[in-house]
Amino acid sequence: MSKKDKIEKTNAMRQLDSAGIGHGISEYDYDESDLSGEHVAAALGISEEEIFKTLVTHSNTGEYFVFVIPVASELDLKKAASVAGVKKIEMIHVKELLPLTGYVRGGCSPIGMKKLFPTYIDETAILYDQIYISAGKRGAQIIINGEKLAEFINASFANITAWHSNNN
Repeated sequence: MSKKDKIEKTNAMRQLDSAGIGHGISEYDYDESDLSGEHVAAALGISEEEIFKTLVTHSNTGEYFVFVIPVASELDLKKAASVAGVKKIEMIHVKELLPLTGYVRGGCSPIGMKKLFPTYIDETAILYDQIYISAGKRGAQIIINGEKLAEFINASFANITAWHSNNN
């Protein structure tokens, strides 16, 4: 393996390795002008339902919550607040992301944040043997079983997307 083929490990990858949790890594060329999950799915040749984005929110009580949802879905803020047990949840400002989590927009992983926040994964993750999540940097995805991910980061599965309400 040449030096340029060697994957530069992220904190998220190192944590999974240390815990002995099986996972894969998939790298792709990212486009600074298009950090959408749809772009990532197309670059990796997988369906948008299998790739999940990590969203960080704060509540009316000042707490932070993390939600992991399919890239083509939208977080339902009412459902999110309900599962988190708070009255109201809002997305944090992008400028808060790096100091709070240690990650940048387009490279935020639910694994290895500066602090372990209460985390909820959309229940559709259990439909797949494995899902793709950010590896903690732009251009890299971790491929992992959703239930193993949930166990590792102490997350719960919940119906948290607006996408669900259109398909009931």
